[in-house]
Amino acid sequence: MLALLDVATHALITWLVIGLIAGALAGRLVWGSGLGCLLDIVVGLAGALIGGLVVNQVSPGLIAGTGLGGAIEDTLVAFVGAVILLAVVSLLTPGGRRRSARKRSSRR
Repeated sequence: MLALLDVATHALITWLVIGLIAGALAGRLVWGSGLGCLLDIVVGLAGALIGGLVVNQVSPGLIAGTGLGGAIEDTLVAFVGAVILLAVVSLLTPGGRRRSARKRSSRR
């Protein structure tokens, strides 16, 4: 029982880190800045779900790695899903496109 709990905890921590990385990168790409630690994790985890559904529709056996290669693949899938999520949110939110364009133009 303790070994099963240890594996579950390890998997949870791994997915939280993947969510943080994917959400932060997607936030920077779509909106020009990260969204904060907690929201980055939420966006990354939701992105992992969306990206997993998209990849599963394209090619069901495409992502099945383990170890470091699997973590990199998982992060890429979560990143793509998070970008899709943030792009949809930007399109549906009033002023979402202007906000991201304003942030990008203010950095120049």
